[in-house]
Amino acid sequence: MDFLEYEILDEVDGLKIRDYLKYDKKLSSRFIKQSAIEKRIFVNNLSVKLNYYLKKGDKIKIKIHRKNETQSIVPIQVDFEIVYEDSFILIVNKPKDLVVYPSKSHDVSLSNGIMYYFKTNNIDSIVRPVNRLDMNTTGLLVIAKNQYSHMFLSNCMIDNIFYKEYIAIVQDNMKDTRGIIEKNIFRPSEDSVKRTVHDSYGKFARTIYEVVKRFDSCDLVRVKIETGRTHQIRVHMSYLGNPIVGDKMYGSCVSSVSRYLLHAYKIKFPHPYTNDIMEFKVDIPSDMMDYIKKPK
Repeated sequence: MDFLEYEILDEVDGLKIRDYLKYDKKLSSRFIKQSAIEKRIFVNNLSVKLNYYLKKGDKIKIKIHRKNETQSIVPIQVDFEIVYEDSFILIVNKPKDLVVYPSKSHDVSLSNGIMYYFKTNNIDSIVRPVNRLDMNTTGLLVIAKNQYSHMFLSNCMIDNIFYKEYIAIVQDNMKDTRGIIEKNIFRPSEDSVKRTVHDSYGKFARTIYEVVKRFDSCDLVRVKIETGRTHQIRVHMSYLGNPIVGDKMYGSCVSSVSRYLLHAYKIKFPHPYTNDIMEFKVDIPSDMMDYIKKPK
């Protein structure tokens, strides 16, 4: 599982390997260029340049894994649950109150913890998150262990074949028990963290929701997003008049929880190498279960 392998089965006329890999095999220009620079592209077991003209019968091999990649993320021990791991991907259950990337305001992040895990286990990889989760969102996060895996899964997200499903606890009871929200997500200014719904400006966003269980003052809702806009679920739930419990930025008046109650509980996608469909689920975290069990 160290190489991508292709074979030219038909006659080709004037087809450079660069164009074949980019247009036929949908590999990114960056991946192709870097592989060529590092002499990781072979035809019939010989290293070739990108202007090589292919012919029928050629067997192409591209070495996937790069050696000694570096990244300016300090290894720091952080507790997190590993859900699945192989040589291409790492899937973790992100805890609450933890950002994915370090920043000026957050010195310790999940990426620091993953880098620590890689270093202590002699895994030659850098941290490449595929999907995004906000600091207070818990649940499934996919880390690509190499450039090819990240490219492949990012394309899956663009092509809408990376399935993401969330569980949220929203304030009050929703008017409809199921529905689809198709409203643009708009950022009012460059320095604005908060997003809003807009009829004309912003980026198109589509959210599908279904009430799983009703309670006196909240609903447990299953949410599927078909676009990955910043704060999408939070903005769309607030737009319907049912902000996520604890989400003060978007209108929740509940002060008894320390975070907004949103959890990425299910993902499904094709494996970067085998193309087998992978599906993972994680349980609803304890703070969400405690909230719906506690009398309001």
